[in-house]
Amino acid sequence: MKNYKVQTAPFIVPTDDGKLIEEHFGLASIQADLSLAHMIAPPGWSEPFQTPEFDEFTYLIKGKKRFLIDNDEVILEAGQSIRISKGTRVQYSNPFEEPCEYIAICRPPFDIDKVNREPS
Repeated sequence: MKNYKVQTAPFIVPTDDGKLIEEHFGLASIQADLSLAHMIAPPGWSEPFQTPEFDEFTYLIKGKKRFLIDNDEVILEAGQSIRISKGTRVQYSNPFEEPCEYIAICRPPFDIDKVNREPS
């Protein structure tokens, strides 16, 4: 068995909000103790508030992404990154005029049953 795995066919997570999610490692693709996904969120995209049971790290490649974290608004720009600790109430969105492209890492891996999204 090799001590590495090159991912050549990430799992494309089905969405109905126009967001592209390519999971390279995680529960839906190659099992790992974290999840790593490449994402592109279109202009006007947003998710409901949520309180995930995992840490999430985001590195922004292109565009801008808005985070509402507790009572703070954070606008992440290309080249910046952020860590949001598990148990933190957060809303992710792209209210801007261009798509935002980013890498998200969740530890433990992203699990839809542990996102704890609020009704929208």
